[in-house]
Amino acid sequence: MNQKPYLIAEIAQAHDGSLGILHSYIDAVSQTGVQAIKFQMHIAEAESSIHEPFRIKFSKEDATRYDYWKRMEFTLEQWKEIKKHCDEVGLDFICSPFSNLAVDWLEEIGVHTYKIGSGEVNNLLLLEKVIQTGKPIIISSGMSSFNELNETVAFLKSKNTHFSILQCTTAYPTKPEQFGLNVIQELKERYGVPVGFSDHSAKVATGIAAVALGAEILEFHVVFHRALFGPDAIASLTIEETKQLVEAVNDIHLAQSNPINKNDTDTFKELKSIFEKSLALNKDLPKGHTITFADLESKKPSGFGISAKQFSTVIGKKLTQNKAKWDFLNEDDIA
Repeated sequence: MNQKPYLIAEIAQAHDGSLGILHSYIDAVSQTGVQAIKFQMHIAEAESSIHEPFRIKFSKEDATRYDYWKRMEFTLEQWKEIKKHCDEVGLDFICSPFSNLAVDWLEEIGVHTYKIGSGEVNNLLLLEKVIQTGKPIIISSGMSSFNELNETVAFLKSKNTHFSILQCTTAYPTKPEQFGLNVIQELKERYGVPVGFSDHSAKVATGIAAVALGAEILEFHVVFHRALFGPDAIASLTIEETKQLVEAVNDIHLAQSNPINKNDTDTFKELKSIFEKSLALNKDLPKGHTITFADLESKKPSGFGISAKQFSTVIGKKLTQNKAKWDFLNEDDIA
């Protein structure tokens, strides 16, 4: 692995429609060490209707899911300021569009990469719109079977699109038995594209495991506190946990980039001489005594007697001189 895993902190609706809170997240995320921050662009009229049901009826103020999306909206000018803020703090601006109109806006804003959410993977209309931009695409496989993914991947490849796939389980929060870490390698083998992991477990360990198992991209929700209002807060990492994850993932990358040759022990030469042991005797023994297993002990350091690993070669040999308890046993002491 030459490049560090690409870490994406997803804000989604953690801002709850507040522009000020959204900008606070940008500043906080910029201090964690991730490379990218991800948003969702919702334009209610273009993507939804009053008939859309709530996934979870969490809202105390929105009568319908459409009303909620309406409350999550920002204007095009506000989005331009959001993108500008991301640039200023060195974060790649990634966004999930949920309508073709959102793609038009994101092109005007200058999005870095498009993220296609689990529910849009089979929306070939939206995919075609995104493909036409020529920008990189990340797709989540959360609700898709391999048959469905095959169709989408074939569509993307037919357009010579640069894309990657994330193993994802659409459950909030995701339980360990739902992670599907085994799918990471299967996606790589099936499609031959960069593969990552989209996490909703609210656990640092999950992302660490995913990277250790080959995830090149790691996406996870971030929130100031899991007790905050919103549908994703319970499935998010906190800012402090994000810092811990970044440090751990970077350490894993460093380890993976420096494979160890177990046949090369030169660096342990001095330590081996300290920790490895020499044979010694555990009692006073006279000249001519025939050495038994019960007479032997091993003592540090090595090099002061016969190596402890060669103990079997001295059993049955006779002492050539008197030996005191705890003396090292050397070749000239036996015959």
